[in-house]
Order: sequence, then C-alpha cells, then structure tokens
Amino acid sequence: MDRVQDEKKSPNHDDTFNPIFPSLHNVSEDSGPRNYVDAPSPIRLKADTSSDEALKHIRTANNISISPELFEKLYLTPQKAVKGDLRSTFANPTPVALLGFLLSCTPLACELMGWRGAGGNGAATIGAYYFFGGLLMTLGGILEFVLGNTFAFVVFCSYGGFWFTLGSTLTPFYNAYGAYASDPTKAYEGLASKGFHASYGFFLLFMGFLSLLYLICALRTNMVFVTIFFGLFMTFVILTGSYWEIALDHANVAAKLQIASGAFAFLACVAGWWIFFAQMLASVDFPFQIPVGDISHLIRSGTERAQDKERFSA
Repeated sequence: MDRVQDEKKSPNHDDTFNPIFPSLHNVSEDSGPRNYVDAPSPIRLKADTSSDEALKHIRTANNISISPELFEKLYLTPQKAVKGDLRSTFANPTPVALLGFLLSCTPLACELMGWRGAGGNGAATIGAYYFFGGLLMTLGGILEFVLGNTFAFVVFCSYGGFWFTLGSTLTPFYNAYGAYASDPTKAYEGLASKGFHASYGFFLLFMGFLSLLYLICALRTNMVFVTIFFGLFMTFVILTGSYWEIALDHANVAAKLQIASGAFAFLACVAGWWIFFAQMLASVDFPFQIPVGDISHLIRSGTERAQDKERFSA
C-alpha cells in the first residue's frame, strides 16, 4: 500500500522527462517520503548507448542517470515522428552533406587568402562546387527531409544551391560574367567589369543574411554550429564588401577584404571538420566521443515555456 501511495502523482505533476533536471522526475511536494531502500536501482545510461535504446529507457523508467555526452546526443538530435521505420532503414545523411560543404569551402577559403599564390575567385575548384558542394549537400538535405529534420533539410539544400550558383556563375556556358563584357567574343573581360562585381555583391549580401538567421537558430544547438554559421556570416558580409570595393576601383582594400573573408571561411571549415569527425566516430561506435559544446540549455525551448505557463495557470 505504501508503494502505491508513493507512486501517486499530484495534479500539477509534469509527465515530461526533464533532461536538464532529471531528479525532478516524478517528484512533487505532496508525494510523501520515498522508500529508497526498496526502490529499484537507477538505470544508468552511458555515452555509447544508442538514441533509440536510451529513449526507450527514459519512457519506462522512473529513476535514471545519463552522461553529459548521451544527453547531448539525445537533446541535440531529437527524435521526430516519422512514418515507418525510416531511421533503421536509412543511414545518417548529415556526414555526407558536411563532406560536400567541407571539400568545397576549405579549398575556396585557401584560394581567397591567396595561399601559395592561389587566386582566380575559386575557378580552379569549380568541379568541387558542382559535385561535392552542390550535389552532396542537396542530396543530404533531401534525405534529412525524408527523416523529418526540418532545420538540417533547409540548411543543406540552401547551401547546396549556393554552390551550384557559384559553379554556374564561373562556368562560361552560362555567360554570367560574359554579359558584362564590352566585346561578346571576350567574355572573360566581364570578370573585371564594375557592373558584374556590384551586382554579384548583392547575392553574397543576402547569403550573409541567410547565414545570420541560421546563426540565431544555432543558439539552440551547440558551439560548433554557432562557429560554423558565424564564420559563414562574416565570410559573406566581408566578401560583399570586397566585390563592392572592386566596383569602386579600390583594388587594395578589396584584396584585404578578400583575405579576411577567406580567414572567416577557414574558421567555419575548421569547425565543420570537427563536427564531421564527431559524426564519423559515432557512426562506427568508437569507444570515445569528442564534445561539440552543448549550449541548448542557455535558451529554453518554446515547448518548455508553454508547459511552464500551463503548469502555473492550472
């Protein structure tokens, strides 16, 4: 009878598992003393526990403890309702999309900074923009859509579109810069025209604005994603200034801005390689994991705020 009374819940009890304060689960002011001697031992979930197994224990257990690494894995990759058993059927598409981004952006960052005499606005790696950046990121985004991951789907597809756009702009067939050449037979002259640089700068500017929106959303995830989107935001904004300075015939200022934009792009790539490595370690169930800097607890979710509002109004 005591055990039955102990398990009764107060009217204000919140059935939702609180991953930040697990000790508050099944606790209320009028729940009475707990019989810790006869109570079952707590279930301890380690970092190498799979997400599905951990969530099953969370739904069925009254007393659990989880490692910080596992909490990060569960909370930053929440399970969404999808039809069928898609997560068991398909692999995780995130690493392949990250790979497409990294093998396009990292060489471009080095070219923007002029390392070892590199230059040409990234024209030397135009193939990577199509077949790594554009293709792999778009493919990864579509698969994220299938799995119900809205944020990853939008991010990967939008940046995949950027790489396709950059590649096609640098491809003579599309005549993007040739339209600005004074001589139609000398399309390459358009790359030096003021009109081309002034116009293309607007595309880079709004890519920077898009990256800023992603940066704000990333504040609910981890420090690695924040670093990536901050680096990309600064890259696009500074590169916009470089293009506009070229349009004003300020070549020296434009060159310095281009180097700065490459440095921020390289920062984003370093963070990208870090989280790609973390994803690959998890994919082979490696015995250790590298942290990605969970900051999800700094800004409470809208769901948690709504639950608190309902609890206090009841």
